[in-house]
Amino acid sequence: MARMTAMQAAMKVMESEGVKDVFGVPGAAILPFYEALKDSSIRHYLVRHEEGGTHAAEGYTRAKAGRIGVCIGTSGPAGTNMVTGLYSAMADSSPILCITGQAPRAKLHKEDFQAIDVAAITRPVTKWSLTVMEGAQVPWVFRQAFHLMRSGRPGPVHIDLPLDVQKEIIEYDPDADEPLAVFKPRPGRKAIAKAVDMLLAAERPIIIAGGGIINADAADLLVEFAEITNTPVIPTLMGWGTIADDHPLNAGMIGLQTQHRYGNATFLDSTFVLGIGNRWANRQTGSLNVFTAGRKFVHIDIEPTQIGRVFCPDLGIVSDAGYALEALVAEAKARAAAGAIRRHNSWTAKVNERKRTMLRRTDFDNVPVKPQRVFEEINKAFDRDTQFVTAIGLYQIASGQFQKIYKPRNYIICGQAGPLGWEISACTGAKLANPDKEVVGVVGDYSFQFLIEELAVAAQYKVPFVIVLLNNAYLGLIRQAERGYKMDYEVQLNFNNVNCPEIGDYGVDHVRAAEAFGCRAVRVFEPGKIAGAIDWARNEAKTLRVPVIVEVITEKVTNIAMGPEIDQITEFEETLDLPSEMDAPVGAV
Repeated sequence: MARMTAMQAAMKVMESEGVKDVFGVPGAAILPFYEALKDSSIRHYLVRHEEGGTHAAEGYTRAKAGRIGVCIGTSGPAGTNMVTGLYSAMADSSPILCITGQAPRAKLHKEDFQAIDVAAITRPVTKWSLTVMEGAQVPWVFRQAFHLMRSGRPGPVHIDLPLDVQKEIIEYDPDADEPLAVFKPRPGRKAIAKAVDMLLAAERPIIIAGGGIINADAADLLVEFAEITNTPVIPTLMGWGTIADDHPLNAGMIGLQTQHRYGNATFLDSTFVLGIGNRWANRQTGSLNVFTAGRKFVHIDIEPTQIGRVFCPDLGIVSDAGYALEALVAEAKARAAAGAIRRHNSWTAKVNERKRTMLRRTDFDNVPVKPQRVFEEINKAFDRDTQFVTAIGLYQIASGQFQKIYKPRNYIICGQAGPLGWEISACTGAKLANPDKEVVGVVGDYSFQFLIEELAVAAQYKVPFVIVLLNNAYLGLIRQAERGYKMDYEVQLNFNNVNCPEIGDYGVDHVRAAEAFGCRAVRVFEPGKIAGAIDWARNEAKTLRVPVIVEVITEKVTNIAMGPEIDQITEFEETLDLPSEMDAPVGAV
């Protein structure tokens, strides 16, 4: 048997599990881990804050199938700083591995410096969290961690390593060890047949496509099943991209915030709902009395306890979304071959009519800029392969209402927890996981204040991406003139030089702050200059290989459609009602 330190064994396990990159901040209690890391094939990225490391790990995981992001910290506050990121990953079913150092075992109960039971703190926001008390357990704990992260509903794991455990010499043969088989439940044949029976019998059926479909890399199967049965699809915010926004069977999103008028109208007219890999989030359902009235539900989810958690479906099926869709496609093909598919042509025609006519304006020329116009320019500037990253706030709501997404994993968002500043680190992780993809972060001015120092990580390691920053100066961070935004300054754009305005009434000088961290930035006041600023930023990011920020000064308050229930959405901006023979214009979503 081979003799090595416990941490050398941990590196062997991580390498065999496919780990290529890790994000961390070293400290005394984790130094043996770092010593072993130096001799491994794994690349380390020094982040500026442990929470930033967790968000980078999540962006890394979410950006490309099969990747698991890893974040590392020392003892005490390093671990507590990671709690927010673990909560975000747990809430959004993202498998990330968090590793912390710990005081020696004999000191754990003596209140030594930075000795805290961090495993107990992180247990509620992880699938598994433990402090390893024997060096010989280390390789098997790491092996189990990857098994648990990938099995069932994906999620994060935390491993806490006492300093003396890290230093132990153990017997471990990496050639005799390999990854454990991943467990994912499969559906029963009878349950799938009944679900298809219910869908085909319904007058106006829809499919709700959740993030579980993206986790299972089953978007193609979803589209195939929808096309065979001619059933409209409503993606959730976490499932956005499972079916392209311009696909004829994409019925739009629903809910109280990140929704489309036509999506809500179609849902309220439906009689049957097949939910796959979703969790009936409250921002989607609103009042359950309104949401569930008059329609039957089938719920398919990988986690048994998710079924019935929010409301009781007419049929529940425990299954990985990929396996479920494989079975649904096979069942639908068999029915089609037998001539037993009811295709609901009049229903899908009605859905498409709504999608064409229940549109909202985005082509506003107002100054300050309306956020609708910002997203119109984003939709025009970036292609179908662009990977977008965004977090929480009014800009997330506007993004959900006005952006366009065409492919899975091209909309990376912290859906449930919504930590501010998430997108900066997540952009770094996403770009490192997918170096050949163009990554674009969409962020608000308040969120940008959090973890802004993580821009320095991307600049240091030459990780290029574009951030579009919507600054409505709303949350009291600035001096706000009573008369509204001053227009004392003008952004002069040319591709050799960018002159930015002084701080004025716009609060934190995001431009100078970004450039202080080695990035580039520009501030824009007028809608007609957004396209040029984005084009400049893309070229700068590509040339300099650093993050480049386009800050757009937007109006302080915007009437973006929201309401207490999906049938009470209020909106005050102009809408577009087009004749049926007309196609939607570029300025409409």
